[in-house]
Amino acid sequence: MAEAIASAAISTPAAGSVSAPLPVKAVLPWALFVGLLMLVALYFVGAEQGATAVFAGEGVHEWVHDGRHLLGFPCH
Repeated sequence: MAEAIASAAISTPAAGSVSAPLPVKAVLPWALFVGLLMLVALYFVGAEQGATAVFAGEGVHEWVHDGRHLLGFPCH
């Protein structure tokens, strides 16, 4: 009885239902978008202070302060 329940709970894909891999043309725009977002995030966490600051003041620095220390960037 337990074997029947256990085997019924495990579903196996039907023959011929193997999905095709994603085409590069579908993944490439998303990969570039995510890569750009990561570079922007890295800039704000790692370099947004001093001479390279995009925004005046300490607002961005204080907002990403803990992330800066978590990633090993010195800030003071």
